[in-house]
Amino acid sequence: MKRSMQLLFFCVFFNLVSTAQTGLFEHTETFTRQDSLRGSITPERVWWDLTYYHLDISVDPDKRFIKGSNEIRYKVLNPSNVLQVDLQEPMKITKVTQNGKELSVNSDGNAHFIQLKETQKKGKEYSVVVYYEGNPRVAKRAPWDGGFSWKKDSRGNHFVATSCQGLGASVWWPNKDHMYDEVESMDISVRVPSNLMNISNGRLIKVDKHDDNTTTYHWGVKNPINNYGVNVNIGDYVHFSEKYNGEGGELDLDYYVLRDNLEKAKEHFKDAPKMMKAFEHWFGKYPFYEDSFKLVEVPYLGMEHQSSVTYGNKYLKGYLGNDLSGTGWGLKFDFIIIHEAGHEWFANNITNKDIADMWIHEGFTAYSENLFLDYHYSKEASSEYVIGTRRLIRNDKPIIGQYNVNSEGSGDMYYKGANILHTIRQLINDDEKWRSILRGLNKDFYHTTVSTKDIEDYISKKSKIDLSKVFDQYLRTVKIPVLEYTIADNKLEYRWSNVVEGFNMPVNIIINDEKLCIQPTQEWKTKKIKSSEIKVDKNFYIDVKGL
Repeated sequence: MKRSMQLLFFCVFFNLVSTAQTGLFEHTETFTRQDSLRGSITPERVWWDLTYYHLDISVDPDKRFIKGSNEIRYKVLNPSNVLQVDLQEPMKITKVTQNGKELSVNSDGNAHFIQLKETQKKGKEYSVVVYYEGNPRVAKRAPWDGGFSWKKDSRGNHFVATSCQGLGASVWWPNKDHMYDEVESMDISVRVPSNLMNISNGRLIKVDKHDDNTTTYHWGVKNPINNYGVNVNIGDYVHFSEKYNGEGGELDLDYYVLRDNLEKAKEHFKDAPKMMKAFEHWFGKYPFYEDSFKLVEVPYLGMEHQSSVTYGNKYLKGYLGNDLSGTGWGLKFDFIIIHEAGHEWFANNITNKDIADMWIHEGFTAYSENLFLDYHYSKEASSEYVIGTRRLIRNDKPIIGQYNVNSEGSGDMYYKGANILHTIRQLINDDEKWRSILRGLNKDFYHTTVSTKDIEDYISKKSKIDLSKVFDQYLRTVKIPVLEYTIADNKLEYRWSNVVEGFNMPVNIIINDEKLCIQPTQEWKTKKIKSSEIKVDKNFYIDVKGL
């Protein structure tokens, strides 16, 4: 009975985790005009390149109301006179100006088309200021179904935070809400009641106190940033910090937590420098030294907001005290600190152009969890952990979503993605080369947006292995390769089934404690062996079927 109850708990728990990770919004097969306006590079987006934002807002937690403006600076690539800005209902644009002159705006749902009066000259920079206000969408289940989280802490103080991956940053502020074009830098000014602090991305530039018992916190971001990475965190925070000597020199590690949690945080956040050490080893220099690194406590589980990583794992090891792998290794670290900070390299440094390729964010970052274990514990610990996470894989639909309609793929992008990368590590069979590829990705695609093809081609080129069929198999189908085999009279016959045409991935087998590499195809192959049984290396994400 005890074992049955444990199995029931884990089935329910992992179903909840998988459901949470499956979608930052619900999937549909039927897409609307609004999906296309949001998810495609429209004619009203393509002609201008983002250079700078200044988001300047006041937040009234009592009324759950925000009001302010966003200055949008851009460079003209090809002249046009209609510019698309996105802002989701129930937020409202109240006015748009350019050079002090008010402009007309034609709205189509959440897409707003600004009619420019001034001639837009190629190569020149211009700006518009979008004024807006409203009661933004309340997060239903942050961070997966996001918006604003309006909570209270144990002392009755307002505790407020934003999260908007998938749903889109335009749920609370007006911007060019498509991943392909990241703003080069931005300033964030947030006015809040004076008994509270606002923590946002980048570094704190200055603090302005006002006569009406409010205070404005001004933050500056010097690096490119994706829209959903921009955040507001408001609470009765206390601050502590430390210095980390890393590959880019001295890095500020700043921590903002609720007053009552200060002592717990000082102990628990020791995982942060351990994370930095492991990930700089595997992925290269932390990508945002100029903007520092922060962990900020929030009233939801956490999110990868750039240089302002949010934390709500209740100061527990694992995922809310549970080991996602079922191996014990998942309780060696705080899941949110390691996973969300791993996104600084994959999501914030390297960003997908289209959300259909979000596995680039989540697959590599889920994989970073076992690389943390590899660095601090052992390669064996790393392997056991990532293999253990296979029980979370559903194979319900392909990892890659549908392009140009703001549609992500399956939630399997997390741990199927991690196991794809772990399998590729076995194929390369050279850990220093594998490490150089991971570091090379972050160096050669530094602060850029990419497609799945960019990543596939890069890994194939650097490994000198054609991995195209491997990626096709695991990213674009739900089929797990099956290694079929028979053994008779010291003769091993084997082949791949349930695979895409042309799939011929090598795999390691163990015969009498000796590891051998075989390269099955869809046709039967034969090998003489001195054994009546074989074992297949569990590090390869495949199914095995003895006939």
